[in-house]
Amino acid sequence: MKRRLAFASLAALAVSLSLPSVAAAQTIGVSLASDVNPFYIAMKRGIEERAKELGMKVVFVTANEVISQQVNGIQDLVARKVDGILASPIDAVAVGAAYNVAAKAGIPVISVARHTDSPGQSAYVSMDEQQIGRDIAAWIAKHSGGKGKIAMVAGPSGAATFRNLAEGFEAGVKSAPGLSIVYRKEVPLTREMGLQQAEDILVAHPDVVAIYGANDEIALGASQAVAAAGKKGKVLITGMNGTPPAVRAVKNGAVDLTVDLNPVAWGRLGVDTMANYLKGQKPTGTVAIKHVLVDKTNVDKHLPPAK
Repeated sequence: MKRRLAFASLAALAVSLSLPSVAAAQTIGVSLASDVNPFYIAMKRGIEERAKELGMKVVFVTANEVISQQVNGIQDLVARKVDGILASPIDAVAVGAAYNVAAKAGIPVISVARHTDSPGQSAYVSMDEQQIGRDIAAWIAKHSGGKGKIAMVAGPSGAATFRNLAEGFEAGVKSAPGLSIVYRKEVPLTREMGLQQAEDILVAHPDVVAIYGANDEIALGASQAVAAAGKKGKVLITGMNGTPPAVRAVKNGAVDLTVDLNPVAWGRLGVDTMANYLKGQKPTGTVAIKHVLVDKTNVDKHLPPAK
């Protein structure tokens, strides 16, 4: 009896050794530029949804537009030995140091929405930044009659993405001889800053025909100042990201244009790009998300579902 039990145990051991071992779930670390911006809240949802579908774990670290906090967060992810990191860098240069730390540890870092100049960046899931800027300028030229003064409330100076958007916008304005940029300020991406900047613009340039906002929060803040000054419908306001509050503002006429970048789909694309990268399938070029200009002509197609 004992000999039969011993033989059975050895046979079971042999079978177990012959079966492939189940790989532990891969873990992606994520450092987004903000935890409270609606765009990044939606992107986070896309990341979580896709990672769950692929059986991957996700660890988020907080940044909230504070460079040092983001650098420390990425370094913490490296210390946790995650398999890969998705990051939306606040500053293209300063956050690059954390990318380099990850690269030395053999951990790929893929930038999403914003990018860095660091050689430690493994790939970039982007948008066509310059083209979006040109498209916004062309829209303003069309809807302003091609004449008038324009104010720019651009994004943070250290973010390459917003520099590229602004450069594309400026190039587009130059192609419309009747338009001129009379004001430009680089500021944090908050509604409060949009309100403050628009108030200053309307005092210094009361005849401005359009305000370019680097994102939807700035545009929504600017819309408050324009409405308070009794100029709603007289000053074009553009934003970017296609967040639900901005799309609703386009519907009610408070904001004239936003750019739908589908942050949920962007987050999902970031996870897919990382999953393929970890399999050895590295992208050969920039991975780009499509964009759509949203104004009163097509806003109904982009309205978020009613709660």
